[in-house]
Amino acid sequence: MDLNRRQLLLGAAAAAVPAFGAKKPVPLRPNIVMVLANDLAAWMLGCYGNQEIKTPNIDILARSGMRFINSFAVTPISSASRATLFTGRTPRQTGIYDFLTDTPIEKPPQGQKDVPASFANEVMVSDILAKTGYNCGYIGKWHMGHDEQPGHGFRYTYTLGGGTSAGYQNPTMYLNGKAVNEDGYSTELMTKRATEFIDQQSTSKPFFLTIGYQNPHTPYSGHPQKYYDLYAKTKFDSIGYDTPAGNALREKDMLKDIVGNIRKCAAATTALDDQIPVLLKRLQDRGFRDNTLFVFTSDNGYLLGRHGLWSKGLASDPPNLYEEVMQVPMLWSWPGRIPAESAVPDLVSHYDFVPTVCDIVDTDVPERKLCGRSYLPLAFRQKLPKKEPWPTTVFGEFRNTFMARDRRYKIVVRNDAKGPNEMYDVVADPREKVNQYNNPQFITVRDRLLGQLQDWKSRTA
Repeated sequence: MDLNRRQLLLGAAAAAVPAFGAKKPVPLRPNIVMVLANDLAAWMLGCYGNQEIKTPNIDILARSGMRFINSFAVTPISSASRATLFTGRTPRQTGIYDFLTDTPIEKPPQGQKDVPASFANEVMVSDILAKTGYNCGYIGKWHMGHDEQPGHGFRYTYTLGGGTSAGYQNPTMYLNGKAVNEDGYSTELMTKRATEFIDQQSTSKPFFLTIGYQNPHTPYSGHPQKYYDLYAKTKFDSIGYDTPAGNALREKDMLKDIVGNIRKCAAATTALDDQIPVLLKRLQDRGFRDNTLFVFTSDNGYLLGRHGLWSKGLASDPPNLYEEVMQVPMLWSWPGRIPAESAVPDLVSHYDFVPTVCDIVDTDVPERKLCGRSYLPLAFRQKLPKKEPWPTTVFGEFRNTFMARDRRYKIVVRNDAKGPNEMYDVVADPREKVNQYNNPQFITVRDRLLGQLQDWKSRTA
């Protein structure tokens, strides 16, 4: 990492910050830039403990601001998770409960052909921000229906055609709804359009920009050779992959050469990492960096051979909600507002993002039966009122499988708790090897989590 790049990422964040714990400052209406990775688990990044996949720029970004240690997707599948991130509503509420594909599979169920007609009426974070005067742009993979023209307050769009089948070279993109055949590496093309969008902005009007990169989603071909060369001899001894599981479904061929395919996925991840300083430099050059909240997150996690599975929630039959597929990175960098080298241990979810953004810009949360809550006080290091402590449990769902997870324990129940069910002590057993669901020593904890889960399901019905 060269010195100039490191200074760029850390210099502004080292400036004096306000007294955290004081009242929330007057809304600054910051610009918001969000990088949304595809199939990138928190555990795959250096700032979350990975020692073999190289993500130096993302790691420095984490050090320049705040890392949410326990950030969760509500569902371990791309389209449904993205819908929750942008609306604050659960898959059962949005009607997007799986990934979108032209060829869904019936047995076992995998994929969803279309979004419901009602999804057009969902209120997205971009709708909210556009209404309050933000200029909104979306670049990259959308994957929530109508990929060619997302709408929802986005005035500038450069979106990927092809959904899950799109490759990384010479992609078909849609520029404000019009198909354009591009030459080059899609990841770099998206970054180029993102910098062009930033160049078009002015200090008189705030902007919201999302860059939805494909990386590191399959296919693992099509990345520049230099990234594959980085990992040609890496053994990935610390990744912790397991013997292939008998209930593995999708991408079973990946398990035939686990190390070889981890190398390719790592290459795709490092290629994504190299886009971060390009975006930050353009913000800095345009004078936007000090009033820009830069967010880095992912739609869902990934297994890469852990538990003997390759991909995510649909990697197994029945579906899984392992920590690896539910925990996603959530990094915030906002010079002068978010303290550098900080971390939040509290559990937060993708369904909290919309209320949080509403809190940032000081606007009302949509009356859409949202279950989330603003975690802006956590980021600002504010003391929460004793009457309103931060929730200690997050929830998840994928088709007939539901999760309740607190700071120590986690239950996964299927078919209205008829099973097969699971319960883990994720502190003592972080790799979820010992199922304690039927252990009488855990019955009190289990029943408490079951009750909380049922309450959450009722509130979000």
